[in-house]
Amino acid sequence: MSTVPGGGIGVSTSPGGGTVASAASGGRLARRLGTKDAVVVGLGAMLGAGIFSAPAPAARAAGVWLPLAVLLAGAVAWCNATSTARLAAVFPQSGGTYLYAGRLLGRGWGHLAGWGFVVGKTASCAAMALTVGAYAWPAQPRVAGTVALAVAVALGTGGVQRGARLTRVLLALTLAVLVVVVAAAVTGLPPASDPGVSVGGIAGVPAAAGLMFFAFAGYARLATLGEEVRDPARTIPRAAGLALLAAILIYVAVTVSALAALGPQGLAASASPLASVVSARGWDAVLPLVRAGAVAAAGGALLSLLLGVSRTAFAMASDGYLPSGLAAVRRGVPHRAELAVAVVVLALVWTVDLRGAIGFSSLAVLVYYLLANLSARRLGAGQRRPPGWLTAAGAAGCTLLALTLPPASVLAGLGVLAVGVVFRVGIDRRRSSSRQVQVR
Repeated sequence: MSTVPGGGIGVSTSPGGGTVASAASGGRLARRLGTKDAVVVGLGAMLGAGIFSAPAPAARAAGVWLPLAVLLAGAVAWCNATSTARLAAVFPQSGGTYLYAGRLLGRGWGHLAGWGFVVGKTASCAAMALTVGAYAWPAQPRVAGTVALAVAVALGTGGVQRGARLTRVLLALTLAVLVVVVAAAVTGLPPASDPGVSVGGIAGVPAAAGLMFFAFAGYARLATLGEEVRDPARTIPRAAGLALLAAILIYVAVTVSALAALGPQGLAASASPLASVVSARGWDAVLPLVRAGAVAAAGGALLSLLLGVSRTAFAMASDGYLPSGLAAVRRGVPHRAELAVAVVVLALVWTVDLRGAIGFSSLAVLVYYLLANLSARRLGAGQRRPPGWLTAAGAAGCTLLALTLPPASVLAGLGVLAVGVVFRVGIDRRRSSSRQVQVR
């Protein structure tokens, strides 16, 4: 592995004998994030739309066993986070599993990971924008989501450090709202009525965990920001662990409180579960605060997602698998990649619904983490390779949760991933033909 001027990683030989081009050849990104800011970015991404919407469908699948589903989703996320944190410490450049799988499994697997992350998280961006719209302006959610996207782009293009500062403010508001929800839930009597909604039992825990995993996926933001973190070998593993632990504790507290206030049937029947909690306890005066908190949480996650997706798009463009113009850097920021991702998100906001965006995103992201765990297994002993049981558990967990998704989401996700594979094969063949012509 060779370094190029500016500190990026140059061409590296892959296990299969091929080469993987630089993930940073288009310019150098500035290292600005410390541990505190990195934890904020990761936790801000995890405490997004999921905690305000996912508990209801998850409760329909698992009923009173919902907290167990949260723990299962958190366990899979912890395995994935450990693998990605170790990989990010060894390869502290932008790109995430696109870079890691390309180095350790081969270029094709790296491209699949990068493509899965970009398309999956772009769908997540649309889901976050639609969530903002649903809470901020229920009558016109797409219009409000478009405004939220425009604000996130304006703030995100100011650089990752400014984005982290804003995420800290939004995270503080979200945490305050969740404290209010839990406080409301623990005051009062058990739910008095049963809305008659059928809910599952312990057999539905894997399905519920698959739904809740969408809310945990924010820890990937730390890995994709690896080139912009100070002392990545120390900062990334610590920040990922702290952010994930905090998210698990918060999710368990909120879901237990919601079950106590509404019962499993009431929670499953609610379109806005946390608002229903405070309403059921007679705390109607704080409903506007809950709505504002949902907007802040989803908006903060949208900002973090845009930062992460644009960095992976930047890395893929640097390697020639996306238009080269996306590899441009201005003042340490991949501005063109950020704007291109925003344009695609805008199109999705106006063409898909929230449920479809979440299902598609989950499939693509689980494939991404599956490849991350397989990549971590290829690290050397001197590179602090994670225990074999942990990477195996992470890979198996990703597969299990993916199988719980609706068939339509699985088919759509696999179809888009297949398009990415065909696109990569076409580019590789064109490059091979060009080299043959040059030799002749």
